[in-house]
Amino acid sequence: GAYPFVEGITWAKGWDLTTGKPIETGNRPPEPKAGADKGESVFVSPPFLGGTNWMPMSYSPDTGLFYIPANHWAMDYWTEHLTYKAGSAYLGQGFRIKRLFDDHVGTLRAMDPKTGKIVWEHKEKFPLWAGTLTTAGGLVFTGTSDGFIKAFDAKNGKELWKFQTGSGVVSVPITWEMDGEQYIGLSSGYGGAVPLWGGDMADLTKQVTQGGSYWVFKLPKASR
Repeated sequence: GAYPFVEGITWAKGWDLTTGKPIETGNRPPEPKAGADKGESVFVSPPFLGGTNWMPMSYSPDTGLFYIPANHWAMDYWTEHLTYKAGSAYLGQGFRIKRLFDDHVGTLRAMDPKTGKIVWEHKEKFPLWAGTLTTAGGLVFTGTSDGFIKAFDAKNGKELWKFQTGSGVVSVPITWEMDGEQYIGLSSGYGGAVPLWGGDMADLTKQVTQGGSYWVFKLPKASR
């Protein structure tokens, strides 16, 4: 099967399991009319940033669930005649990233891959742009755009712990063992594709402090 993991999808109505391709709805912007600089605007969800993007989801063999760092957002976009300019986005289109919901953009979702059921979700005001990590101790770690490293109960999604790093997190948590102790490491520092977001997301994420640091935490033995 193929299951959606975000709400409000407009560009596809399902998945063709024979070809492995999405069944598109035709939600594409028209070419500019003769003599026009740009074409008519079209609303699409998710935007070109996707319901999720480069940041990896994780899987727990103990719970049988995937943990997906996803976003509820959309965009108005249109075709336009662009001239290449070094250092700027060169997409052949104009766009404005928009909200889908007032109360959140990011949503950390635990999904059963056998049924597509969302077992639990945790909403975030800011976009989720960090990967997730599961541990054998039943934890899920991720980072948030407003600077937190967070740990959740993998079974029910309860937020168990958080720590403010001082800048937005757009990286992937890692774990390792040394001298019989378990450690969690995560980079903090907003950047990357963030400046491309524009629109409602630019208004939201300009609140985030810039900076770069790496944080390491030791798990208490009771948590393993």
